[in-house]
Amino acid sequence: MPSDSPAPERPRQVTLAGWLIVVGSVLVVLSAFERMSGLHSLETQEAISEFLSQPPGDALGLSVDGAQSLLRMLSLVGGGAAAAAAILGYQVLGRSRSARVALTVLAAPLFIGGMAVFGFVSALVVVSVVMLWLQPAKDWFDGVTPAPPAQRPLPAVGAPAPPPSGPAPAHPVASRPSSVTAACILTWVTCGLAVCVMGLTVLVLLVAPDLVFDEVRRQDPDFGTGGVSEGDVRRAAFIGSAIAGVWCGAAIGLAVATFQGFRWGWVALLVSTVAAGIASSLLMLGSMVLVVPLVAAAVTTGLLIRPESRAWCRRTSRRRGSVSP
Repeated sequence: MPSDSPAPERPRQVTLAGWLIVVGSVLVVLSAFERMSGLHSLETQEAISEFLSQPPGDALGLSVDGAQSLLRMLSLVGGGAAAAAAILGYQVLGRSRSARVALTVLAAPLFIGGMAVFGFVSALVVVSVVMLWLQPAKDWFDGVTPAPPAQRPLPAVGAPAPPPSGPAPAHPVASRPSSVTAACILTWVTCGLAVCVMGLTVLVLLVAPDLVFDEVRRQDPDFGTGGVSEGDVRRAAFIGSAIAGVWCGAAIGLAVATFQGFRWGWVALLVSTVAAGIASSLLMLGSMVLVVPLVAAAVTTGLLIRPESRAWCRRTSRRRGSVSP
């Protein structure tokens, strides 16, 4: 039940987090129904069989039926937790502390179950729940009104106005929020590692392709008999690495612009991060390694949408050197 005590004005952070929880949870519920309805389709069975036949899936010791049962259970858990989270997310908009606590309890099963359904969205919902425990949301739920900023006293009537101490700066100087710094560093590290991995993959395919294809044939003895040749695999790997490399390079540049406080860089980086998370979520069934960029994208998105991050990037025109590090 919402608190009966009068509350200060709801922060934008709470409004954003609440609606992200509601909308994201609804998407997870719909995806859970879709996942369960397609578990016995031929396409899903082939995807599961392929995943279980190669690392890291072959280390799980699951059969196709066992994996389907596990996916069904995770879909039920994720969908049920998301259904409850959608209701609780609306209640937190009314300053319900019990709804915030309940969402925190549901965060773990929603994240774990949501990985089998719509991993990026479930991770984004969990990040939104964490936002409810940070300032200024924490003070709002506690009923604490932030103190107004100190104002300079007005001069007495008839008193001369104090002379200005110096020329006013063209742009206000503000400290870079830690959330922006963390989001940019996470983007640089993740994209840098991705570029290194892709570059190493291309180098191996160019210098010693037999090492790659011998391993492929060991895992799949029928490789090459279904119309897919080594040349096709190499071309697909080169094209995919080139696209991903350009994407990572652009993201690194956008993070630099965001670090400097340009709003266009912040908007473009946020769109790129969300798109990367969605792509990782869709491709995660084929490789659990993509859990790493999925989690990184979710955390980066949560950092970029924080109020202090948006305020920092709202100034689109600033002079070089006017920002304190």
